[in-house]
Amino acid sequence: MSELVKSSGAMALATLISRILGMVREIVYARFMGDGWVAGAFQLAFLVPNLFRRLLGEGALTAAFIPIFKEKEKIAGESEMWRAANAVVSGLVLASVVVVLTVVVGITIFLASGVSVPRETLLMLRLLRIMFPYMIFVCLAAVFMGMLNARGYFFVPAMGATVLNVVMIASVLLVAPLMGATLEEQIFALAIGVLVAGIGQAIFQLPALYREGYRPRWVTPVGNEVVIRTVQQMIPGMLGVAAFQINVLITQSMAFGVDASIVASYNYAVRLMEFPQGVFGVSIATYLLPTLAGLVAEKKYLEYKQLLREGVAHLIFVNLFASAMLVVLAEPTVRLLFERGRFGPDSTLRVAFALQCLAPGLVAFSAVNIFARAFYALSDTSTPMKIGVCSLGLNLVLTYLWLSLFPMGYKQGAMGLANTMTSVANATILVFALTKKVGGLDFKATFRDIKISILGTIVASILAATTWCGLKRTIGYETFVSRVMCVALPGGLAMVVYFWIGIKFRCNPAIQVARTIISRLPFKK
Repeated sequence: MSELVKSSGAMALATLISRILGMVREIVYARFMGDGWVAGAFQLAFLVPNLFRRLLGEGALTAAFIPIFKEKEKIAGESEMWRAANAVVSGLVLASVVVVLTVVVGITIFLASGVSVPRETLLMLRLLRIMFPYMIFVCLAAVFMGMLNARGYFFVPAMGATVLNVVMIASVLLVAPLMGATLEEQIFALAIGVLVAGIGQAIFQLPALYREGYRPRWVTPVGNEVVIRTVQQMIPGMLGVAAFQINVLITQSMAFGVDASIVASYNYAVRLMEFPQGVFGVSIATYLLPTLAGLVAEKKYLEYKQLLREGVAHLIFVNLFASAMLVVLAEPTVRLLFERGRFGPDSTLRVAFALQCLAPGLVAFSAVNIFARAFYALSDTSTPMKIGVCSLGLNLVLTYLWLSLFPMGYKQGAMGLANTMTSVANATILVFALTKKVGGLDFKATFRDIKISILGTIVASILAATTWCGLKRTIGYETFVSRVMCVALPGGLAMVVYFWIGIKFRCNPAIQVARTIISRLPFKK
């Protein structure tokens, strides 16, 4: 458990840096394009290639490949391990190039056909044609990241997203002003930035891999045993581990047909929710896969269950608090981060409401990643696939229902509520299925820690809400300093109280996290 916290903590630090830059990117985006129809067209276009990053970079490809990669290392040695990696890389390049050419040529033919489409759809397709090749490089970055994770590197691969964010921020600040006078013209600078960022993210991984002994070679993927096994494991896993990402794409496409601006405002809420999810939830899940796979390979099933239980307890302790703060402090947080330029007060209220509907599912969103990887470590991708398909169907029904019932101006919240309910159902079914498969997980040992986390969250939420209401009445939020205080003071007090309750009642995750933080302080004794 100590190794989990330290390794996931190192990755969490790198992810934190990346997520901070990602948040800066969203702040720059919000000021630049607001949450109107142009922003909605860009966000939907970016969702399509970005889906491959979510599916592969944080899910199916690494989930399928890492156990095979580790198996080759233990059984056949490093030479065969690197050959297996090159076979997968070669197959990935071949497949992704075919997909990209098909989509880009298809969009070009459609646009040249002269078919009449709404201006929102036309802009979205033109942006997508530029951005879609991004998937080639982000898929390569995903494999490189999986290889480095399997070799014990977590900080360097997680920093790859930093390159992406830096380039995308630069595209707004430096390139957009050169593209034209209107937002519809300048938005193409962001599409170019996405493509360049994908290239940089893939290249960034190579020096560390080179030091480990990896040398890129073309290995014919057709008929290759490793490629076949990886594909067999990956295809169902794409639905199992990434149900949430697929749901976001489909539901935002539905919302785009209702009102393009819904996509942009809801997407800002998704980004805020993803900040704590990525910093800790994805970090733990990424660490757990190769570790759990190694335990399964050595048939240490008791240790497998123990590590999984403790990982879930740590996830709940951190993300339950984060979820509550996103709900309670949604409005002041959105106002502090985004309200400037083309992003006005009305935009703040729309995004805050979407966040309040989406954030309650934070723990479930993160838990889906963990439990799906627990199945992958057992070489079972079909079970998460089946559950993911059922969850996807449920989400479509709920999204259609809530979009129909919620009035205009609140439909962003309808999408958030549907995704929250879907993810809770997905995580719950995964737990029951895994319990049945491994003969019980004995979560009774962690129930006490979970109850303490819930108690601390309730107390911290009441404190944060009371403090924010008091600050709102006394100092308002007209100045930047007052906006900072309306978020930092309630959130800071709530965090102190939350950790105090956790340590006071001997909550193991609280103690472990506190010890890890103290051990990294430069002035510790």
